[in-house]
Amino acid sequence: MASELLGQRLRQSLQHWAATARKHGWFPHVPLAILAAGGALKLLHLDVGRDWQRYLGLLMEGQFDQHAAVLPPLLIGLGQLAMSAGLLMRSRLSWVMTMLMAGGAIANLMFGRHHSVPMLIYFSVLLLALLASWQSFDRSSLAASTLFAFTSIAMLVMYATLGSYYLGADFTPPIKDLLTALYYAMITMTTVGYGDIVPHTSQARLFAVSVVVLGVAVFATSLTAVVSPMIKRSLQRIVNQKGRTMKRKDHYVVVGNSSLAINTWRELVRRGQSVTRLLRDAPEDGELHDVDVVVGDSSDTDVLRQAGAHQAKAVLAMRDDDAENAFTVLAVKELGGSARTVAAVNDARHLSRIKLVQPDVIIAPQVLGGELTAMLLTGEKVTADFVLERVFR
Repeated sequence: MASELLGQRLRQSLQHWAATARKHGWFPHVPLAILAAGGALKLLHLDVGRDWQRYLGLLMEGQFDQHAAVLPPLLIGLGQLAMSAGLLMRSRLSWVMTMLMAGGAIANLMFGRHHSVPMLIYFSVLLLALLASWQSFDRSSLAASTLFAFTSIAMLVMYATLGSYYLGADFTPPIKDLLTALYYAMITMTTVGYGDIVPHTSQARLFAVSVVVLGVAVFATSLTAVVSPMIKRSLQRIVNQKGRTMKRKDHYVVVGNSSLAINTWRELVRRGQSVTRLLRDAPEDGELHDVDVVVGDSSDTDVLRQAGAHQAKAVLAMRDDDAENAFTVLAVKELGGSARTVAAVNDARHLSRIKLVQPDVIIAPQVLGGELTAMLLTGEKVTADFVLERVFR
């Protein structure tokens, strides 16, 4: 009984800590990006050493006899380093690719030339942490998708070219130079298969099969990754047209679905003002009936333009994430126009950072609660000027 109670308290503490860290705008994507980058560097050091650039040059020059074993960890390490940058942007594609890279690292540590139990545990924990935090990586953009597609295709071309050159003697006619290896890699990846170069050993045939399978998967996934953001924007426009439409000019744009955003929207409507709500996720059917709603990322200038932010009286960034509010203000300023910007601050430690983006008004009602409570308990005098100063920074 005592152990169950202790376990329950521990889970509650971990959940509270995770919620607090997530609210500050850096958890879990920043720690996971650091873990992924650190694991990639350690894998490169373990299998390749500090001379990974020299090994890469030797492989590109065709010197495979003594260095072919470093190719898998080299590709996995460099690929995971590239994807760790996407994790910082909460990219869903980078999350998927990092998962695959972590799985590849585990396989390399189990079946490669170097076996390290601590590194095997490290990548297993990283894999579990990525699985547990999948909901935090929900962003997709054309830029991130293009980076994903380019990285995936480049790694596949390198794998197919270097592999076919390394197994050159197993083909008829033999592949003796990198240009011929690149030619064979491209016609195999694209499943064209002219038949002028044919594998004649089991090892070469299995390699050709792997290139065909990976080629089809990578090209299909890359095409989907690039096209998906475009389709998503089209669907968002369709969803946005389901609500009540109004002339989006000289109105207010309220960003977010926090309690402050909802109450501000209601008070503005009660005073006869035109208001457009900008939400990240589409509302349920009938939830916001007869309300002008735009669905999308508030830091995307195209979404803000659709909400009429460039022609609005004011744009109120009132999400629970202070970092998102700051990005929204920056995007509104990038649009131009005469709209005033209002940024909500949920944590007093972020006030100085929010001020750097120079919103017209900074509102911090949640920060005020702690100060008022302390003042009332200690008998300090609370004046109207003090309240206004603390709420509207």
